[in-house]
Amino acid sequence: MKMFLKENTNPNSTSLLNEVRGLAELRKFQDVHKLRIPLVEEFTQQFIKMEKIDSTSPTKEGWIRLAQGLAALHGVHQEQFGFEEDNYIGLNKQKNTPCDDWGEFYYECRLLFQVELISNQSVKDELAAILKSKKSELIKKLNEHNPSASLLHGDLWSGNVMFDESGPWLIDPAVYYGDRETDLAMTEVFGGFPPIFYETYFSLYKKPEGYDYRNGLYKLYHILNHYNLFGDSYLGQLRALLRF
Repeated sequence: MKMFLKENTNPNSTSLLNEVRGLAELRKFQDVHKLRIPLVEEFTQQFIKMEKIDSTSPTKEGWIRLAQGLAALHGVHQEQFGFEEDNYIGLNKQKNTPCDDWGEFYYECRLLFQVELISNQSVKDELAAILKSKKSELIKKLNEHNPSASLLHGDLWSGNVMFDESGPWLIDPAVYYGDRETDLAMTEVFGGFPPIFYETYFSLYKKPEGYDYRNGLYKLYHILNHYNLFGDSYLGQLRALLRF
């Protein structure tokens, strides 16, 4: 087996330890979802030595298998939203405090947590005021949707999916349990996956009422994160998404 060494760019960060735990959670249910997850051979806080993927260009069949596998992954449930530990979404912390209430969890641990990371005080105050004014509406609508706490990849964009000749792999997760629609929203943030992926997924899970409203809310988390990571180029998109 070929191996790949991933090193920590921040020696004080636990991101690689959290990544190993996330990969283990995905591997635990591999018999259910059939997606490949890299095997970790050795790890410390500073590096992960893991299975190397000989990547190729994705095929139509590969995208179909990814959608089928993701739908099966989302069929893995637990009682509470969140996860047993906080982890990372990119280079930023991701708060996963377990909660019985999806609306409350998403507001506090996803949106408000990211707003509180904003370094520009005037932008932080502006966005916090908007968010707090919409808190009741947001929580009410998310809880009316009443999702199950599904196992999520957590950062599902095209850069975190790889393909080889046998099909798809998932890498670099930000695992937690939440609304399965959040994974789908992230797939659309940077241009989206091919139509066959969504056609296959929604043939297995019917698109529910209110999906488009929630899709914008779920993208908001990732745009907040990217604003915190990369700055003002995301501010216009952020303000637009806050007009829900």
